[in-house]
Amino acid sequence: MTTKTMLALALLGALASAADNASAAAFQLKEKSAKGLGRAFAGSISAPGDASVIADNPAAMRLLEGRVFQADASVVNYTIDFKGQGRDALGRPQSGSDGGDAGDTSPVPALYFHTPLGDKAHLGLSVTAPFGFKTEYDSNWIGRYNGIKTEIKAVDLGVSFSYDVNPYVSFGASVFIERAEAELYDAVDFGAVLAGARAPGFSPGSADGYTRIEAKDDAVGFTLGGLFTPVEGTNIGIAYRSKVDHKLNDADISFGVPTSAAPFLAAARPGWFVDTHASTALNLPATLTGSISHHVNDRWTVMADVTRTGWSKFAEVRLDFDSAQPTRTLDFGYRDTTFASIGAEYRYNEKLTLRAGVATDQSPVTDDIRDVRVPDTDRKWLSLGATYRASESAEYSFGYTHLFLDEPEVSLVSATGSTLQGKYDVGTDIVAFSAAYYF
Repeated sequence: MTTKTMLALALLGALASAADNASAAAFQLKEKSAKGLGRAFAGSISAPGDASVIADNPAAMRLLEGRVFQADASVVNYTIDFKGQGRDALGRPQSGSDGGDAGDTSPVPALYFHTPLGDKAHLGLSVTAPFGFKTEYDSNWIGRYNGIKTEIKAVDLGVSFSYDVNPYVSFGASVFIERAEAELYDAVDFGAVLAGARAPGFSPGSADGYTRIEAKDDAVGFTLGGLFTPVEGTNIGIAYRSKVDHKLNDADISFGVPTSAAPFLAAARPGWFVDTHASTALNLPATLTGSISHHVNDRWTVMADVTRTGWSKFAEVRLDFDSAQPTRTLDFGYRDTTFASIGAEYRYNEKLTLRAGVATDQSPVTDDIRDVRVPDTDRKWLSLGATYRASESAEYSFGYTHLFLDEPEVSLVSATGSTLQGKYDVGTDIVAFSAAYYF
């Protein structure tokens, strides 16, 4: 594989393959609500009393009590431990560690404000983080040529409006500005590059360097939703969140080339390993969610959710370098996914409500495309939570989720010919807290 291809793969890996062990499949984050987390997000856009609907289904603002300010904070703890072996381009055992725990403990904040506009209209503001992920291995690990650090994050600032046609039908929409940022840090086996160019004194692993890639962009998206109450106590919600097309026109690419290799690289591959910029597109996927909540009696409410995410739009990514590197188009093969959950709430008394839920979450990553940045797999959720209504104007909520995951396997060949085989031990726990104030 040419070093042009190696560079293209590195950047595209940062911008299009940065995934796994966000709470939902790939790098999607569902943590916008402690209440929602406690029931595995069943009823996420149809259950009353949760201001997160401002971002997810503006039509459901009909179910909020007057003016409310709600702050949510989730903490996602995930572990990624690799066990396996690697070999260099000559088939010799690869030097280095197993990478340590490549996971992270990350906070996910969310803020919401809602106010009625007369008897039938509603206005809402929201700050959420719909996508986010980070992995970081030890810098000398055996898979360093496949990736060391990958980080991607997106933050949305949104404004929402809804109108109640009558007490049973509401429609709403929101517009949001999204800031997306991505960073990639990889080792580069310049020893293998120079050995392939027949430079004297070099062999695979003899001259490691690095490449770092950083990119950011602002883009606009929208959400459309409806809420329908066919009978008293039963709410049906449907919401569509648009895909967001980020045009990353000034991605910074920098190289760290060892002193011993620099003159040979300049002679063998002039102009290749120089700091430059590149342009690409990061298309964050659209989602379509259907949700139902049913108030069984004064104590019990049951709910369910189904979300379809259009990850197949991630199938192809095109990269255009400002330098002499040729334009590259790579296929990733992501598939669309389904998230489904059921949950229930029990009103213990006027102050305390308990909840629980289970979910199944499909990964867009298949065995054929999994790599060290994407040791992703299907997962199952088990969630618990509670809300304490301290007064007429204040309530506090807690949610906890444990994800059950298989042990995903990888079998990879790096751009410079090294190989990596093994499996991952992955795990995720999530806790969330929220405070809501009504005034």
